[in-house]
Amino acid sequence: MFLIAVLYGGMRWRGFIDTLLETAMTSAMIFVILLGAGVLNAFLGFSRLPSWTAELFQNSGLPPYLIVVGMIVLYLFLGCVMDSLAMILITIPIYWPIIAALDFGLPVDDVKLWFGIITLMVVEIGLITPPVGLNVFVINSLARDVPMIDTFRGVVPFLMSDMVRLTLVVALPTISLMLPRLFGG
Repeated sequence: MFLIAVLYGGMRWRGFIDTLLETAMTSAMIFVILLGAGVLNAFLGFSRLPSWTAELFQNSGLPPYLIVVGMIVLYLFLGCVMDSLAMILITIPIYWPIIAALDFGLPVDDVKLWFGIITLMVVEIGLITPPVGLNVFVINSLARDVPMIDTFRGVVPFLMSDMVRLTLVVALPTISLMLPRLFGG
């Protein structure tokens, strides 16, 4: 793309410099998030907080699916204010030990895959959830003449279909495990 932009005159020296600076700033932000997640993971490892919370939830008597629903609700709230990479890096070291300690009637490898799929689905749903879904603001910035309320209204059908899909995957784990099993995964 760079060569095409240069050959067709779309990339000038100033645009090239601006692109490099923007790329450096974005990369720096990603590395700061990764550094923060690394520090958090080290703290969690030293504090044994994940294993303590896993034992707490395992001995709480709460149904495993209720705990998963609670995690989903928290992800939806976090999606309103955080980016997806940060959400995953911060929550998985705490959530996974809890999920691994619960009995869903599935082999451990299936629980890993199932919970990974749920996590990715919920993180992305959280990014379009009103009132502050970050991806909705990105979409709205691309269509400057469309009022924000219309953008949120346009997202609602997708949000509803995502919720139905998520409910099916949570209630029937075999749906998300069907293709990996079919292809020998």
